[in-house]
Amino acid sequence: MDEVFDAFGTAPVLVVGSGAWRSRFAVTELACLSMGAVGSAMADLSEALNLGPRPDVVVDRRLASLWFTWSIHPQGWELPPSWDAIAGDYQGRDGWIKLHTNAPHHRAAALAVLKCEAEREIVAQAVRGWDIDALEDAIVAQGGAAAAMRSRAAWLAHPQGAAVSGEPLVAWDHKAGQVRAWQARPDRPLAGLRVLDLTRVLAGPVATRTLAGFGADVLRVDPASWSEPGVVPDVTLGKRCCHLDLKTQQGQDQLRALMAQADVLVHGYRPGALDAMIGTHRPQGLVEVSLDAYGWTGPWAGRRGFDSLVQMSCGIADAGMAWAGADKPHPLPVQALDHATGYFMAAAVLSALTQAIQGKGSPRARLSLARTAEVLAKLEPVLADPVTGSEPADLGDGVEQTVWGPAKRVKPGLRISGMPMSWDRPAGALGAAPARWD
Repeated sequence: MDEVFDAFGTAPVLVVGSGAWRSRFAVTELACLSMGAVGSAMADLSEALNLGPRPDVVVDRRLASLWFTWSIHPQGWELPPSWDAIAGDYQGRDGWIKLHTNAPHHRAAALAVLKCEAEREIVAQAVRGWDIDALEDAIVAQGGAAAAMRSRAAWLAHPQGAAVSGEPLVAWDHKAGQVRAWQARPDRPLAGLRVLDLTRVLAGPVATRTLAGFGADVLRVDPASWSEPGVVPDVTLGKRCCHLDLKTQQGQDQLRALMAQADVLVHGYRPGALDAMIGTHRPQGLVEVSLDAYGWTGPWAGRRGFDSLVQMSCGIADAGMAWAGADKPHPLPVQALDHATGYFMAAAVLSALTQAIQGKGSPRARLSLARTAEVLAKLEPVLADPVTGSEPADLGDGVEQTVWGPAKRVKPGLRISGMPMSWDRPAGALGAAPARWD
């Protein structure tokens, strides 16, 4: 698509292989497009760094599809559940609403509004007494996360849908500064590049995992209270993870010290939240890529959100329900908005580095899940044999020795000639590393 090419370069991408996720929407096409954006942006960066001939970029349809779900395959152990027991879809008086309750404070907010116990049937009974728009507003006002199901037409007519559809896929701005030289090599183009990761489930961690696959030194920061056990083994591949309490002056000072030595900052704070915590100053030369759920303009620019909620808001779950002939919301088969936005974010980092090398300053980029949904809505699905999950032939030969046990990974879906994706560290627990650069 033109808007993707305009954002991330025009290096040709060869798509090979077969298969597609079965969906009303072109999920596999989005996977190929977003991974191809990384490859195209990396080819441009390689040329800017004078690392050799412009590399060829190949995306495998099947493998790209599989990286949109779990890339890790435990050997002799199991991943914890990804969802809280009361998270999910509920029917109100006039439609459907999704409650996102994985985080304890979001769970508490929903239960406070509903004034009920944390049992699924009791929650369902409480929701039936609400109009869904009113319940959505009440939970959000309480500090929770929820989304009423809307049609595509209703979303595009909504002030936030209209605002998002008018935004670019990547909103760029530039500030003065020169990026620090790192130890780029033809086979590891991001070796020595310091990436400070202030993101959590799921798009941001996908972005930084991708950068780590090309050699970047990624340091992820979380509060000690944060936990996402069902996701961490998949997305911490290649990273070091530390704890900081950013509600304290000491934690904020430590973050500023880490930022002063970083080359790239990737964060998922809502508009203005990070500035309120540590100030608006950023070190000269720092490339910054940020993410939010519902876009950067419009009345919902500061709203909490996740992939599954955006699917409800922007008409994906409603269109899927009609396509499947279902009697309840029918989401995408994978969290495609998260994964695609993660790859677009990684591509934005690479494009920003290229611009900085070309003397265009220190770029900053903003992306959102809702804007990626607009890309998906314009793609046409390709008829192909259905992808249903990974098979032994899809997995790499190596064994990853994680802290939870041995695991295998799906083979990379993106191949760039002379630059094999590989990770220098296995997946690890949050907070296992010190808060410093090696």
